[in-house]
Amino acid sequence: MVTGEAFEEAVRLARAHPTLAVGIHLVLVDGWSALPPARIPHLVDRLGRFRPGPFVAGFRAQFPPIAASELRQEMRAQLERFRDTGLPLSHVDGHHHLHLHPVVLDTLAALAREFGIRTVRLPVEETGLAKACGLRVGPGAGLGSRVFRLLRRHGERLLEPAGVSFHERVYGRLATGRVDETYLLRLLPRLDAEAVEIYCHPELPAEGEPHGGSTGSGLSEFAALTSPAVRRAIVEAGFTLTGPIPEEFPGSRAGELAEPQASLG
Repeated sequence: MVTGEAFEEAVRLARAHPTLAVGIHLVLVDGWSALPPARIPHLVDRLGRFRPGPFVAGFRAQFPPIAASELRQEMRAQLERFRDTGLPLSHVDGHHHLHLHPVVLDTLAALAREFGIRTVRLPVEETGLAKACGLRVGPGAGLGSRVFRLLRRHGERLLEPAGVSFHERVYGRLATGRVDETYLLRLLPRLDAEAVEIYCHPELPAEGEPHGGSTGSGLSEFAALTSPAVRRAIVEAGFTLTGPIPEEFPGSRAGELAEPQASLG
């Protein structure tokens, strides 16, 4: 999050760990803008904060029509702020998945060459698989998954001609705050795809810092990513940890479960 309070610290950490694949987590909802409020008055309040809910923020990003132009300007400003760090741009995703908004995806496709956008997250996962992995899936999950499938298809049509890659399967949305060791050990043997991304929100909070999710979830997700049992399960499932998107898939399948990767924030 290039507009986040810990942005400068995140940049220092990324520079200190040059093998880390660092991407941008676009903030277009529930966060602060890069541009001053006077430049994007239809998107933010007078202090420069976006609306808190993705549905409302997504609607207001397109209506009135001038809001779409403001959204494109804000995206460019955030991408420029990332580029100014000098860090290579590994991938793009967005806060609350608002990067799947049609205007956002269209803009990412248009700016892909200019900003070196190589990979964009397009979430897609099956509710049946989530249940098989022991997750309690609410009644609205099926509808949500259908909406995400439609957004993904739209994203594929926009990004592929622009030379932007995306994974065959992306897991984590239905398991938000619950990507622990048990979940991963159940999920890995059931994966059937060439390139898989599993995202989560690990944390090691310092004293006085707020938690990134429900209390304790970040610690359990960190433990899962560093678990020897999970590492063994990756190998047994036939996966190889890679960068954001492998250039090709020789022999073994590729996945991104625990490859050092982060969205800047």
